[in-house]
Amino acid sequence: MRTITLIILHCTATRTTQRYTFHQCRADHLAHGWKDIGYHYYITRDGQVHDGRPLRQVGAHCKGHNRHSIGVCYEGGLDAAGHPCDTRTAAQRHTMRALLERLTAQFPGAIIMGHRDLSPDRDGNGRVDPDEWLKQCPCFDALCDYADLEPPGLLDDTI
Repeated sequence: MRTITLIILHCTATRTTQRYTFHQCRADHLAHGWKDIGYHYYITRDGQVHDGRPLRQVGAHCKGHNRHSIGVCYEGGLDAAGHPCDTRTAAQRHTMRALLERLTAQFPGAIIMGHRDLSPDRDGNGRVDPDEWLKQCPCFDALCDYADLEPPGLLDDTI
């Protein structure tokens, strides 16, 4: 098995008025020439978890971090007007938490973070601030939302 140090959360950047199924996402990734969907797990609006790439395989979801991470994506992330927004349904929130609880038990010490949190620290202050995000994904504060699942001591100075 691969060594997993990160669980990276993503959104599809899909408006609340649009559907973007697991099969559509997989087809889009295959059309890019990838060997499969880039994520290990995909959560649709109804809260269903779809298995993507097997955990033993490197994902294609966060450049520079794929070898040591698990990619989890949820359908949504934009409001009806196309602005970044936490659009997770109650079912998605419930399913995501249950999945993350299972993954952190399986990979103790793995840090949960949003794709945006892995943007470059351009000002060199030791943290990635909102004005440094390359993208808004996953459109919510993953570090804060799942702080209780993080390794002990990880966020003591930041929250």
